[in-house]
Amino acid sequence: MQTFDSSQGTGRGRGQGAGAPVSAEDIAAFRRFNRYFTRRIGVLDEHYLGQDRPLGEARLLFEIGDGVSLRELRGRLGLDAGYLSRMVKALEAQGMVRVAVPAHDNRLRTVEPTPAGRVEVAEQHRRSDALVAGLLDGLTPAQRAELTGAMAVTQRLLRLAGITVETVDGASADARACLGAYAADIDARFPEGFDQADLVGPEEVTGDAGAFLVAYEEGRPVGCGALRRLGPGVGEIRHVWVAPEARRLGLARRLLDGLERQARARGLDVVRLDTHAVLTEAQAMYRACGYTEIPRYDDNVHAAHWFEKRLAGGAKSGY
Repeated sequence: MQTFDSSQGTGRGRGQGAGAPVSAEDIAAFRRFNRYFTRRIGVLDEHYLGQDRPLGEARLLFEIGDGVSLRELRGRLGLDAGYLSRMVKALEAQGMVRVAVPAHDNRLRTVEPTPAGRVEVAEQHRRSDALVAGLLDGLTPAQRAELTGAMAVTQRLLRLAGITVETVDGASADARACLGAYAADIDARFPEGFDQADLVGPEEVTGDAGAFLVAYEEGRPVGCGALRRLGPGVGEIRHVWVAPEARRLGLARRLLDGLERQARARGLDVVRLDTHAVLTEAQAMYRACGYTEIPRYDDNVHAAHWFEKRLAGGAKSGY
């Protein structure tokens, strides 16, 4: 049984899965845009936005917000612990932040802005808004709408590009956490509810028996999918799920593509799956990805539609 984001996005065409060779032209265009944009917004200036600090410190002060742990900052910004510590100490020496150890956990360090730091962040917001307004002032309203729309697409695709999909043990904490979230999601959507006892067992989706994929965004699990062997040459895809905050990126299609590659690696010629009647978005995605509706092949009480796909080079199976 499957559930996922209702809008899968158009991040790649059929037959051009993630991992296809990147052209030199694409790389050059990306780098050219980066050089132009970073220069245009003043990233290279040692006094970013005219304030007395470079972009790195300014961004860190912004990210600290009302207060945060250094551990969370490292994960959020992807910074080396030593580099982050040096920047925090610099801001602390300037009177912008204070570092503390919370009473409930002496292993943790938190950082929060001082009154002077709050004043500087407010001024940073004002100057940032003025910079953007100046950049957009030369465009018509229609051109501004076109630009903001293009930036939304860019952000979506960059988020998708930054997500990694990894094969994990079916009994791992991340696998079980994703399945728990999946079960809660479809329990709310299915009129009859959903029992977690109907989830695949770890032994069904580990090793030669199958595979369990977890999608990670900045270290956080945001999606999953499972493959298990049904019989000679036949596999079944189960529990494709994307967390609400990662939907509308095209991640479900990436997970589906990854599960199909796992099936091929195990010598499976055909993959099957079933889905609930309310999951109309799932049915549409399967058809778009080359799945054909077939007669019932299992006794899943939640299923109303059954699909099959012959993998490249695979032989046709019987029911």
